[in-house]
Amino acid sequence: MTKGNFPVDKLKGIETPFYYYDMELLKKTLKIVKEETKKYGFIQHYAIKANANKRILELIASEGFGADCVSGNEVKAAVNAGFPASKIVFAGVGKTDKEINLALDLNIFCFNVESLPELEVINELAGKKGKLAQVAIRINPNVDAHTHEYITTGLNENKFGFGLEHLENVVEVLKSLKHIKLMGAHFHIGSQIEDISVFEPLCKKVNELQDFFEAQDIKLEHINMGGGLGIDYEDPDKNPIPDFADYFALFHKNLKLRDGQIVHFELGRSIVCQSGTLVTRTTYVKRGETKTFVILDAGMTDLIRPALYQAYHKVENISSDLPLAKYDVVGPICESSDVFVKDYSLNETRRGDILILRSAGAYGEIMASQYNCRELPKAYYSDKI
Repeated sequence: MTKGNFPVDKLKGIETPFYYYDMELLKKTLKIVKEETKKYGFIQHYAIKANANKRILELIASEGFGADCVSGNEVKAAVNAGFPASKIVFAGVGKTDKEINLALDLNIFCFNVESLPELEVINELAGKKGKLAQVAIRINPNVDAHTHEYITTGLNENKFGFGLEHLENVVEVLKSLKHIKLMGAHFHIGSQIEDISVFEPLCKKVNELQDFFEAQDIKLEHINMGGGLGIDYEDPDKNPIPDFADYFALFHKNLKLRDGQIVHFELGRSIVCQSGTLVTRTTYVKRGETKTFVILDAGMTDLIRPALYQAYHKVENISSDLPLAKYDVVGPICESSDVFVKDYSLNETRRGDILILRSAGAYGEIMASQYNCRELPKAYYSDKI
């Protein structure tokens, strides 16, 4: 028996909760990204923070992608999964000396630098090793991504990058740093951006900044536009793969590139999200005074996005074809915020039914915790189940 893309009979025998990855969908997604970036000579670095499952990383690395890392351990994970150091970029506002030294020793492609103190520390540490650190300065363009306040990154109020008003000072400081090579500029305005037109003002701002750098006699070899492309959480079956064609075409149309400049991207969620599903069982159906609760064996420790971002994930009962009923779908964690969705229509649900939470391939398994001393969820794969 199957229901949708899920082999229900095979899943029945596995202890829940666990993550299930559709590897064929992931391969199709990677193929499309490669085709669309190849049209324009763009380079894609997969954002590891979306999902660092080793098998997922190994597949993405084998397809020739680079890696976008935001910690020293992500850099290690990238290298261990087969990403060449020459395709690794390292961002983040709080890189420690230990992390910087690791990246220097590995000779990664580029540090995406977010502050003057960080720039000075990288210069100092590179000097001690007799190395020249390649950097791109992350610029906060003050462009509103129109997304959730917790995942917007390109406004003046956010902690990321250099403000526009500080760039002249940055340029002056760079001239004095002998162990730094400025490779380019880095931008990232937020995540889960559904209206791609917001990237047009970003392109306009980048074009203006190109003029500024040229006036300072600085040629930027690389422009890193970050990521942020959203996915369809409401209807993952209708839109299993985002519109990468329009996304990359927008940048090709609106960026005014200089001869020889290379454009980089750092997509994460849009690549892996739809391939992942959280699989869970109904422990109890509890009938309260005004509501009926479906209590799952998965909770916010396994998928924190609904509790943290008030995020929506489509929930399906793959064990039931009974008529629809209204439920609050909740987890077992001792927190009132451990709720996946309220007043939700599901096929009538009984103890032991298998439920799935869709579009969980990004910021799902990677953010799982052991709060309440729970075990971390395991992962299974469509081609090995």
